[in-house]
Amino acid sequence: MSDKCDLCLLGLIILSSLLTGISGVDDHVFINSGENVRLSCNNSLSDCKSTTWIYYNSFRHPVAVELITKGIKNKDTERHERLSLESDCSLNIKNVTEEDYGLYRCRQYVNDRQPGTDADVFLHVLHASSSSSSSSSSSSSSSQTEISPGRSVTLSCQLYSDYVFFCDDWVSYEGVELLWVNQAGVDLKTDSRYQILSSSDQYRCIITLTTTLLNEDDNREWRCQLTHRNQVKTSVRYTVKYSAQADSTTAVNPSTQVIVISVAAVAVLLLALFWLICRKRAG
Repeated sequence: MSDKCDLCLLGLIILSSLLTGISGVDDHVFINSGENVRLSCNNSLSDCKSTTWIYYNSFRHPVAVELITKGIKNKDTERHERLSLESDCSLNIKNVTEEDYGLYRCRQYVNDRQPGTDADVFLHVLHASSSSSSSSSSSSSSSQTEISPGRSVTLSCQLYSDYVFFCDDWVSYEGVELLWVNQAGVDLKTDSRYQILSSSDQYRCIITLTTTLLNEDDNREWRCQLTHRNQVKTSVRYTVKYSAQADSTTAVNPSTQVIVISVAAVAVLLLALFWLICRKRAG
């Protein structure tokens, strides 16, 4: 099949799935970056030697890539070390990255013929990053960042998917939504302290949270939560952690304050006594 035909086929697959809906025949899997995922092959036969896993991605791989060919892993692919085939012919992907999103197709071949229909699995990857006015780097993919009170921080939550150009339709018709919530699960849109914006591009749905940090935000957790019809499918946790330097300049323990004041008072008395002794000797 030519490159153009592959691209057209992928477009038809996506359009067909949208018309069918997330609750339809196709399987949709939501996963956080860094986790492991198992993609089921719903049309597998008794022998996985007939199983071929094919990967499509309209942005990164518009041409079909065979990850598993008749039960044998293709070592020419860039991520072959993270892939494995289970005894039930499902595909395992270790340490999922935001580049793993896309359509995974399980196909069976018997005597070089396809006896049935393909089993499609759409993988959607959730990833969080941050940027701070006080950070030495502009962004971080870590779930924690060492910053200080009084600084502005922006948390970005990104859903990588081949459905991105239908972000608004997902919310309207399928009830798929990204939210920033606090530790209690309350939507932070209701709090005027946070500025929350939504956007999308060719392959991502994006929701950002921007706020100015307070002293009490140390070790505070925020979550980017993905829901489908009000049911949580997955979430990314983000915890703010102040550095030791920030803690010492912004919050001093009361007992520490007493010690510092006592030492300072003793130092003043010693200096005064030393001055009197020197004056007496001089007299």
